[in-house]
Amino acid sequence: MIPTPNLDDRRFQDLVDDAKRMVQQRCPEWTDHNVSDPGVTLIETVAMMADELFYRLNRVPDRLYVQFLELLGVRLHPATAARAELYAWLSAPQPDDVVLPARSEVATGGDPEDVVVFATTQDLVIAPRALTTVMVHRAGESAVVQEVHAEHPVPCFAHEPAIGDALLLGLDHAAGSLLVSFRLGCEVQGVGVDPRYPPLVWEGWTGKDWTPCEVVVDGTGGLNRTGDVVLLLPAEHTASVISQVRAGWVRCRVVEPEPGYPGYTRAPVLRTASAATVGGCVPAVHARTVADEVVGLSEGVPGQRFALQHAPVVAGPPLVLEVAAGHGWDAWQEVESFAGHDGEDRVFRVDRAAGVVELAPAVREPDGTLRRCGAVPPKGAPLRLPAYRTGGGVAGNVAEGAVTVLRTPVPFVARVENPWPAHGGVAAETVDEARLRGPLALRTRDRAVTVEDIEHLALQAAPQIARVHAYTPAEGDDIGTVRVLVVPSAVTDAQGVLRFEDMVPPADAVEAIAASLEERRTVGARIVVEPPTYQGVTVVARLTATLRAAPALLEAEAVAALNRYLDPLRGGPAGTGWPFGRPLQVGEIFAVLQRLPGTELVDDVRLFAADPLTGKRSEPVQRLDLDPHGLVFSFRHQVRVGRG
Repeated sequence: MIPTPNLDDRRFQDLVDDAKRMVQQRCPEWTDHNVSDPGVTLIETVAMMADELFYRLNRVPDRLYVQFLELLGVRLHPATAARAELYAWLSAPQPDDVVLPARSEVATGGDPEDVVVFATTQDLVIAPRALTTVMVHRAGESAVVQEVHAEHPVPCFAHEPAIGDALLLGLDHAAGSLLVSFRLGCEVQGVGVDPRYPPLVWEGWTGKDWTPCEVVVDGTGGLNRTGDVVLLLPAEHTASVISQVRAGWVRCRVVEPEPGYPGYTRAPVLRTASAATVGGCVPAVHARTVADEVVGLSEGVPGQRFALQHAPVVAGPPLVLEVAAGHGWDAWQEVESFAGHDGEDRVFRVDRAAGVVELAPAVREPDGTLRRCGAVPPKGAPLRLPAYRTGGGVAGNVAEGAVTVLRTPVPFVARVENPWPAHGGVAAETVDEARLRGPLALRTRDRAVTVEDIEHLALQAAPQIARVHAYTPAEGDDIGTVRVLVVPSAVTDAQGVLRFEDMVPPADAVEAIAASLEERRTVGARIVVEPPTYQGVTVVARLTATLRAAPALLEAEAVAALNRYLDPLRGGPAGTGWPFGRPLQVGEIFAVLQRLPGTELVDDVRLFAADPLTGKRSEPVQRLDLDPHGLVFSFRHQVRVGRG
């Protein structure tokens, strides 16, 4: 139910007090404010009449407007749950599988009243892995199998490393979503590189291509000293055959060095190598799963309502209601509307914001008969929900490293952490927001005809999506197709940086939007739901600071300002997200940097197109044109600050 608002919440005593304060301002010589004074009696009389008018006013017109929205079927959107990726670290490598079961609870630390609890969404099997094979692949040559031991050190690349040279490490099995520690015994032979920024990229083979691995720790300084390299392997990591050797392959490849940093002039040398599983990565949501809750007993009549023990119910896939029958439990399906259903359909609705299960009503026909809009459970039959999630909201959008407490003990799991900020938590819809949505619902009538209708219905199907842009291609093979570009909500880290992985919409949100639009599209229309094209942007700038400004602080503020302006969600000239297809010019960057307190002069700005996946940059340009429906994405800005 949508709560009805009060247009004026003042009451009798509030009106009397307001009138007395006004009398003191307008007529200070009147000092007798006792109840026996005739003037006070007059004020109270008027206040009583005004109180009666407010009572009636609060029933029109906004109260009627809200009731009208309910008749249209407009309901408040429930809160959506934030999602996080969690690292589960072992106390030590184990010889057997360690399982962190689904629905394991983890939480933030600190004040118990402010604790935010997450639950894992799937089992995490932390399986042991070992290194079996080492290969060296030089650009333009086939891979060469190497036997690595201290007496016969192996050059990791060619004597003079070239772009594309790679060191391949083969595990005994695939290690998707596992944290694998590679212990590499290296000598200081990789001359020329800055050990903090080595021109290397770690990748795992997924069966189709090489996918970048997340480098958690690199203690080798660019393969120049003995140390551990801890990698998070991609979830799709699979075993494959290279040079007649089957293994779960990981490679370290030489790439173009970052501007301003040197590359290798001589190859590093590997003396020993080993690997072990030290943890894994598992998704979690800011919601608690309630299992097997009995919601009540059926009275055998249409239109029954049952309040759940926990509210709100987090937005997500349709729920299943189980109704006891003579042979067991019958599964009833959740629907958005009872329209089009008859007395044989086992359907129900859920008011997720209020936490109420609703069974189908019956409508009286002109001839006096009742037409049921769904089946009615037998009288006395128990009803239960096998599982639903409660919680959600913006409180779940916690910063990186905030989730540290494992509330469900698991043997050999020492600790957990979230390496990236949690994102996707959206507050429940307010009445004012529902009022704005009402005219859109009335106009679309639940049908996707125009692109505006499609955008509205897409946001309604997946509230965790931040932006939707629908368009019809003007030419080419896609004529007759409506492309729906969706941008998920995401949060930045402390430096204002977005992870590129967070810009990919969750699969369940894409499926929900596609399913909703498929039911409402016009005949002959084809709707494709996908993320937009992101154009990575790297800004390299030199600034001159004022005498009182701290160069290091100004450098950090400049990078943060660039990240804010080139933000697909909150950036752009208006601060509401970068406009789809809008080009970027160097002059804008000058303006952003010059406005910073402490900037004396912007000496130079160079603009590069960059690939957020590979890190490859183009030549500097004055104007960066985007795909007609693309968005910008900040990627590794570099700012140098000097004194005038």
